[in-house]
Amino acid sequence: MLKKTLLAAVALVAMAGAAAAEDLKEFRIGILGGENEADRLRNFQCLVDKLPAAIGVEKVALFPAADYDGVIQGLLGGTLDFAELGASGYAKTYLANADAVEPIFTTVQTDGSMGYYSIMVARKDSGMTKVEDIKGKKLGFADPDSTSGYLVPSVTLPEVLGAPVKEYVASTGFGGGHENLVLEVLKGTFDAGTTYGSGVGEFKDGYTSGNLRKMVDKGILNMDDLVELWKSPLIPNAPIVVRTSMEDGMKAKVKNFFAKLPESDPACFAAIEGGEFKGYAEVNVDFYKPIIDARKATIGG
Repeated sequence: MLKKTLLAAVALVAMAGAAAAEDLKEFRIGILGGENEADRLRNFQCLVDKLPAAIGVEKVALFPAADYDGVIQGLLGGTLDFAELGASGYAKTYLANADAVEPIFTTVQTDGSMGYYSIMVARKDSGMTKVEDIKGKKLGFADPDSTSGYLVPSVTLPEVLGAPVKEYVASTGFGGGHENLVLEVLKGTFDAGTTYGSGVGEFKDGYTSGNLRKMVDKGILNMDDLVELWKSPLIPNAPIVVRTSMEDGMKAKVKNFFAKLPESDPACFAAIEGGEFKGYAEVNVDFYKPIIDARKATIGG
């Protein structure tokens, strides 16, 4: 009798475990803000078309947030399964809840590096040619949660300028994302602004990838209208993250799909990543520890 009771208990535990296993029918992808929503949805459409069959879900839903924090909060709240964050955005997520998401991949530049740069630009007709020329000017940042558009300039510029940024310039502000920041510089709202690029290739082309290249490819930016004032130290490329609580089998399917994507569908890979890259490389939290520490020390959570 005791043996039967124990066996029944084991069976109930097994059934409960099976019931608790995730039955994911909709895979929810968060898309960072800062670029025209229609463009973002169009660039990610290939995942809506291809990912369901590859990972065994009924549909893929895209959630283009108005800003970086919209995606971060979705990941923290468990309402998103997947996103590509900036390194600082991942740091914010990690500092709020280290167990919410885990990084699985980052991009590899065409030269084999796994980093990119914060790039400060100004209008070519501004007369400015170097970063010191922003003294007493209006400086724009992309987004409070942007690595290249805010965190890294905040950390590294004081040493370059010999003074805190807010004491060196007349004023600072945010452009509402990288694309809009550059447009605001061109309009004169800001005298200079920080965006990002691979630093590989030529500035005149918008480099091989990054915001400048995306804007050039969309026909909304002529690089002849800009001048580069400053380039940061190398920043770790953005992490692709998945919800940590996702079932291991599903994670494996997602990783397999993206590992093969650069070769299986180069056009889709280029669309979602915004430019030319060599492929993906696996990463974990350790790759982003310097950014996590920098964010904690300068901005907080």
